[in-house]
Amino acid sequence: MAIDLIRLELGYGLLSLINQPQAGSHRLTDQIKGLRRQIAGEVGFVMPAVRIQDNLQLPPNAYIIRVKEIEAGRGDIRPNMLLVMDPRGEAMSLPGEQTVEPTFGLPAIWIEPGYREEALFKGYTVVDPSTVITTHLTELIKDNMPELLSFTETQKLLDELDKEHQKLIADVVPAQITVGGLQRVLQNLLAERVSVRDLATILEGVSEAASQTRSITQITEHVRTRLARQICDANINEMGVIPLVTLSPEWEQAFAESLVGDGDDRQLTMAPSRLQQFITSVRQTFERHAMMGETPVLLTSPLIRPFVRSIVERFRPATVVMSQNEIHPKARIKTLGQI
Repeated sequence: MAIDLIRLELGYGLLSLINQPQAGSHRLTDQIKGLRRQIAGEVGFVMPAVRIQDNLQLPPNAYIIRVKEIEAGRGDIRPNMLLVMDPRGEAMSLPGEQTVEPTFGLPAIWIEPGYREEALFKGYTVVDPSTVITTHLTELIKDNMPELLSFTETQKLLDELDKEHQKLIADVVPAQITVGGLQRVLQNLLAERVSVRDLATILEGVSEAASQTRSITQITEHVRTRLARQICDANINEMGVIPLVTLSPEWEQAFAESLVGDGDDRQLTMAPSRLQQFITSVRQTFERHAMMGETPVLLTSPLIRPFVRSIVERFRPATVVMSQNEIHPKARIKTLGQI
């Protein structure tokens, strides 16, 4: 009856990736081990083990990634070839089989290993089949992090926090927040790809907020302000600045006026036509910046941030929404535009 949290099912043509990978490419199992280490370092929790299974119902070169037994993604790969993509997005001049890269849906080509040097020389990105699967797995795990952080995992994170923080834990859990409540705060952070590795700071934030409110949303928002340095650091571009798009005063007011209720019962009651206008203008603004090679952060006031984010994540899940309270005083910012 036990459920596999993460399962990778391979068609029989791909079993060679586990047993005898080609020269110069990595063994899939080793790459997945490396991935678990990498995610623990980046995100702060150890992802569950990945169960690898052969599935004879699949086409020979196909694979499926399941999260809690439900399909989260699938792809089709050529085990003895290499996948080539052009980071600039231009047409590629190499003999091979045209395809679509499974993780981000980019155009790509499967080439024979003999063309590797030529592809690298032309500035293309060249990836071996195992890496295609591992990359897909990484993104799906990051998308499903909140689901994978169970009650048991949360308890484990607390148990593993070093000795000097045990007093802090004793003060906060369960007197100010239950393990389940803390789990929901951490899930909220992970849902926006905020690392929970600095658990001590998160607990301090929870402790401060819990004396004022029982609302998990408001506690999460307060914790985010405590993690301002980390959130800013995660969103700086190669120039060392955070590119921002701000929300106009009209939209700020429209959102603030559409909030009804208190605490966790607070809801957004904006007319669907008005929401559609908002979605269209966010889309247009961000697509314009994307064409110029920028991926800006959307900046809002603290009160409405969670509500703006809940709308933006439906059509642009990768867009980061920050409130003014999360901009660290030492962070360098650059405003690119307004919605």
